[in-house]
Amino acid sequence: MEEVKMIKKVLKGLTLALLSVLLVLPILSGSANAATNESNSSSQASSSSSSAITTGQEDSLAKIKQKGEIVLGTSPDYPPYEFMAKGKVVGMDVEIAKKIAKDMGVKLVIKKMSFDSLLVALQTGKVDMVISGVNPTAKRAKSVDFSKSYYKAGQYILVNKADKGVYKDMTSFSGKTLGAQTGSLPYNIAKKQAKNAKVKGMEQVSDLVIALKTHKVDGVVLDQPTAEAYAKNDSSIVAKDGKFKLGSSETSDVVALAKGSTSLRTQVNKSIDSIKSQNLVEKKYLKTAGSYMKVNTANTSMWHYWKYFATGVEYTIGVSAVSVVAGFILGILLAFMRLSKLRILKWLGTAYVEFVRGTPLMVQILFVYFGLGVIVNIPALLSGIIAVSLNSGAYVCEVIRGGIISIDKGQKEAARSLGMNAHDTMYSVVLPQAIRNIWPALGNEFVSLIKETSIVSIIGVSDMIYQLKIVQADTYRGVIPIFITMVLYFILTFTISRILRHYEIKMNKKVDTLV
Repeated sequence: MEEVKMIKKVLKGLTLALLSVLLVLPILSGSANAATNESNSSSQASSSSSSAITTGQEDSLAKIKQKGEIVLGTSPDYPPYEFMAKGKVVGMDVEIAKKIAKDMGVKLVIKKMSFDSLLVALQTGKVDMVISGVNPTAKRAKSVDFSKSYYKAGQYILVNKADKGVYKDMTSFSGKTLGAQTGSLPYNIAKKQAKNAKVKGMEQVSDLVIALKTHKVDGVVLDQPTAEAYAKNDSSIVAKDGKFKLGSSETSDVVALAKGSTSLRTQVNKSIDSIKSQNLVEKKYLKTAGSYMKVNTANTSMWHYWKYFATGVEYTIGVSAVSVVAGFILGILLAFMRLSKLRILKWLGTAYVEFVRGTPLMVQILFVYFGLGVIVNIPALLSGIIAVSLNSGAYVCEVIRGGIISIDKGQKEAARSLGMNAHDTMYSVVLPQAIRNIWPALGNEFVSLIKETSIVSIIGVSDMIYQLKIVQADTYRGVIPIFITMVLYFILTFTISRILRHYEIKMNKKVDTLV
């Protein structure tokens, strides 16, 4: 009976943990939203008296004016277009977005995510426009609409300073490795035009620069302003003209909009015409971005960025705590479904477990955020928690099911012979022994869950990996932020391992005492 009490205490603790985190979760979301709003407060319109200019079926502009805000999707790792400085998204593209929002009389809200998720976010209504060094390719035009071009730039190649005499242009990389951002125009151009060169794709430009400096790639293909920005702020690399053969669509940067947003595109084009007529990009926006980049390198010590790492730890713990409890409860439910004598319940439980274990967690997160987002708009933080919880439940189910099956049938028969019914036998005899037997396996699942939550960064959740990328892009340093993140993950996993080990020893002592 002492062991039963122990199990009940653990279950009670987990339930209390779930309730506590659920109470804290709105605070996390609220603080994140407040930070976003604060970082974009300068984009608040000077006047909100303008009225909708569209009537009829196409009302994309009217809808934005009605809600009073326009949501920008961007990948802030591409200076001077968009990057992180002083805890907010800045850059040439951000200044253009502010101008567009001001001309509409609405507030600008910025959503950060990986580059190859941006157009998906646009198609599923997560964002209203994408400004992130986007080029208007024919393939992309099938899925989204484009504005007029607001800037034209060539394609350059970053190389290590020691190799500047070796590599002259794209023809120098035969038999070598070129890096480029996955899903970007530089990646496609390098694939087509850099003959006999191996092209390696990565999601983040900061990762590509680290790969270059650590000799994992021999060059990195980037837009001219971005390549020059990195070279200007890092004396160990230089920017070379790649001399790629480019058409007008391959040198133009545009605003991407949802397919069929005619009225919104018309309004955006008006803002772009105003920007070009005043030459604001060259005269103002690039200079503004450059001033942030100077500040960006003023203090690159990791102590200066402790708040970023603290925020990452906060979100990682929050997502993990809720997912652990929700996954454990779901796992128990699924285990009983799989052990049920009712075929329909057994079939449903088995189908769920096999499907979830047979698909990658990354795909599940993208499906919950973007796929279900077509039906209901689920915030990124909640989407990450739901996906991780559903994934964890499938694995916990098998651990618990295995523990229940491992209990000798004689234990059940003895309990029934003493007059205990099936319910009492399960909860007073079988389940307590099963939990004790599977506790190490459950602990391993919980520890793994902390590390697996790192994948939620792909949809813009500010966990440790997301903050790591920000610090890398902000400081142009790659290895030190990675090392600090590794240490923080180790501290979290080691702490939870010690706690779980403490309860394992305590349960074993109770059993030894009873024996």
